[in-house]
Formats: sequence, C-alpha cells, structure tokens
Amino acid sequence: MSIRPVKRLIQSKPTLEGAGVHLRRAFGFGDTKDYDPFLLLDDFRNDVPEDYLAGFPWHPHRGIETITYVLAGTVQHGDSMGNSGVISSGDVQWMTAGSGIIHQEMPKGDQAGRMHGFQLWANLPSSLKMTTPRYQEVKAVDIPEVIDDDGTHVRVVCGSFWGKTGPVDGIAADPIYLDVSVSPGKSKSLPVETSRHAFAYVFAGSGKFCNASGPLAVPTEAIKWADTAPPAEADNRSLILFDRGDEVTVQAGEDGMRFLLVSGKPLEEPVAWYGPIVMNTQQQLRQAFTELQEGTFLKTTESK
Repeated sequence: MSIRPVKRLIQSKPTLEGAGVHLRRAFGFGDTKDYDPFLLLDDFRNDVPEDYLAGFPWHPHRGIETITYVLAGTVQHGDSMGNSGVISSGDVQWMTAGSGIIHQEMPKGDQAGRMHGFQLWANLPSSLKMTTPRYQEVKAVDIPEVIDDDGTHVRVVCGSFWGKTGPVDGIAADPIYLDVSVSPGKSKSLPVETSRHAFAYVFAGSGKFCNASGPLAVPTEAIKWADTAPPAEADNRSLILFDRGDEVTVQAGEDGMRFLLVSGKPLEEPVAWYGPIVMNTQQQLRQAFTELQEGTFLKTTESK
C-alpha cells in the first residue's frame, strides 16, 4: 500500500456569489488540472442570515454537474424543467446541467440562523456536454452510513466505500463523495483508487494527513529539510490536495476530525470556462452565451 502524500494544504478564501451570498471558496476558477474532474468547491456555512438570504436567483448552467450537500438550514430549488424541492440537513441535490438549464437556489437558515453546506462542481466529458439535463434529490435517510470498529463514521453520498454504495448514480465523473468523521486521537487509513484525483476538506476538528510511505512527514509549510516535525495541522476550512497513492492516512486531533473526502477519474480534456458555463472550446463557450441572448439556450423544457 502506498499512502498519498499531501501535495497542497490551503485555507478556503472568502468570496461573494449569487445575489450577495458570503461564502468561502476552497478551489475554483484557476488551473483545473490538479482537481480534474472537479472544478470548484464552495463552503457556504454561515450563521448570519443577511449574508446568505439573497441566495442564488435564476441563472444558467451548461456542461457541468452541481452537487449541493446541506448540513444545516434548507435550500429551496427550482429549475427550467419544472423540478422544485427543498433540501435540508443531511440531504443532497445533484443537478446535471448538460445541454443547458436555468435554476435558482434560495437558502433559508434553521431556527438558530445557521445555513451550512457545500457545493461541488463536477465537469462533464465532451461526449456528455450536451446531454439532457437531469435532477436528483436525495434525502438524508437514503444516504448509507458505516461505522468502523474504532468509531470512524462515514456517510457515502456517492460511489462505493466499505461495502456501501451511495444513492446518487449515473454521474459522468464517477466520483466517490464521502463525509468522514474520525474519533479524537485516532489514526485511520482510507482507500482511494490510485488512478483518481483526490482531495479532502476539513470542516470540524483538526488533525494531520500523514505520509507514512516516506522517511519524513510531508512539509506543508516552509520548514528546514532537516526538521522532521510533522506538517501543520489541517483544521476547519482547510483543503488538502493529495498526490498519487492508494490510501489516505489521517491522525485526528483531540477534538476529532470531520471532513469531506472526494475523488474522481480525471477527464484530461481542455476546459473553456466562464461563469456558470464550462465547455471544451472558446467557440462552444461563445455559442452558449449567444444562445442565452437569443433565447435558444434551453434544449428541453420537459420535466425528467
């Protein structure tokens, strides 16, 4: 077994999206190669209603899939295919934009004013950029959970892990999307297929992602090569990008650690990206925006 080294450890950065929603972006709108087939991860955890209630009014998407995972509060969803719904704590909304969809996402806080969750964008391969849009809404009770003997708890949102298979299917990027909790002070190794790109995003507690395959801990900050101290702890809002290997090892801190662990098979295709539309060429991108202006963007209006 080869443990994946830590390639990069960064903090998500504050940004504004939609009609003025305050959130933190872990990655996105930069070099897409390291995260391929994923494009963007937004952390929209917020406890101040005036910073999120404006939401994400009607806007277009083409060429991608968006995955919204809610931890607290609710998100009301509606789209041009006639779908509508509300996702709340523990629920997932998986929207395949394909050839084009116009939708809105309006967050509402819980009784304490909390609106917590994440949105991940997955790219579509060129062969599926213009596929028929699709919408999947998965309730918390339908997401399988597995608890290991040492107390490690995993919710399997998508893909197969430890004998459980998540309810979201038919996703082009073939992702494995896990919500992992490791008990205080525990060390845990989690399998990740070598051919996949993988990252983790910490959202509770802290800990270290270890590189036991090498003679030294992987440095994640400027330290002397002679210094054998372990890397800086990955704490709340830390993104960890892994290099190649077939497992990830984590050492949880005194408060335990909870994180998303996401992996997918890279598409290795050119990316032409502007705002909510992601295609393979600049010509395709211009065509999409021309269709938006001309009113021919939507290829289907039937509910699926």
